[in-house]
Amino acid sequence: MATKSSSEIIRDGLWDNNPALVQVLGLCPLLAVTSTVVNAIGLGVATLMVLMGSNLAVSLIRNFVSESVRLPAFVMIIASFVTCAELLMQAFTYELYQILGIFIPLIVTNCAILGRADAFASKNAPGPALLDGAMMGLGFLAVLAVLGGIRELTGQGSLFVDMNLLLGPAAADWVVRPFENYPGMLFMILPPGAFVGLGLLIALKNGVDNHLKERRKGSEPAPVEAGSKRVRVTGNIS
Repeated sequence: MATKSSSEIIRDGLWDNNPALVQVLGLCPLLAVTSTVVNAIGLGVATLMVLMGSNLAVSLIRNFVSESVRLPAFVMIIASFVTCAELLMQAFTYELYQILGIFIPLIVTNCAILGRADAFASKNAPGPALLDGAMMGLGFLAVLAVLGGIRELTGQGSLFVDMNLLLGPAAADWVVRPFENYPGMLFMILPPGAFVGLGLLIALKNGVDNHLKERRKGSEPAPVEAGSKRVRVTGNIS
């Protein structure tokens, strides 16, 4: 298997192979907790930590685990890092941990994490595996944050409510309310609004990709046809 370059790994995780927009993995927590930005970032950071830790650990043991116990070993590693993330959230962001509830332990079942462990970390050295985990985690976190922002803004007319639950008292005044007397849109706070928001993000990404593809196609020189050409000659030849 050819090792990807660092730039390819970064581009894959953040855009080309984004786990939420391209692989469409981890949708259960993504759709369930993105009603606000703080909830989305909290889950995204926990997922990022688990992805980085599990990718690194799987890469380190890849040559010592037989095929018969490979997947159970990966799940145990992922569960260990999820437990660490859960304990850290209980210690430092307990109120946010209570809000996210069951979705923190459910990171163990996130297909994006097990998929990266099996498809990439188990076949590559620790350095690229750690970078892949970081980029996939950041790509997932970015989609969570943007979707949370869209749903919070359209649903409640505000942004960054309760950021102090994640960043401490200094973030208590970060709340932004761009609309006065906004009536709110209950639909965007409920699960159907999450599907609509994610669909719009996927459509936007596909539109950008198609636009870039057309631009690259237009900037390429026209191909030169090989072989001889038939030339029509008119008039008399003396």
